[in-house]
Amino acid sequence: MTKERGNKKLLVGVVISDKMDKTVVVKVDNIVKHPVYMKYIKRSAKYKAHDEQNECVAGDRVMIVESRPLSKDKRWRVREILEKHGSV
Repeated sequence: MTKERGNKKLLVGVVISDKMDKTVVVKVDNIVKHPVYMKYIKRSAKYKAHDEQNECVAGDRVMIVESRPLSKDKRWRVREILEKHGSV
């Protein structure tokens, strides 16, 4: 991989869509504590990430890294595929 500059945010999530060319949609789950009720709530966010070789398929666990704006919605790149869909 290329050398990264600065401190970039890293997120781990699951690919939920790979229908676009060189783009995947990654769902990232986060658990937060409610400030009043003190219960833990699952929050999720979807990010569009750049996948240069179209290697990712729906269901893959991937690590994404923050990058410069690549299009209107894409601000992330796929750094690596942690777990392929269907593999144990």
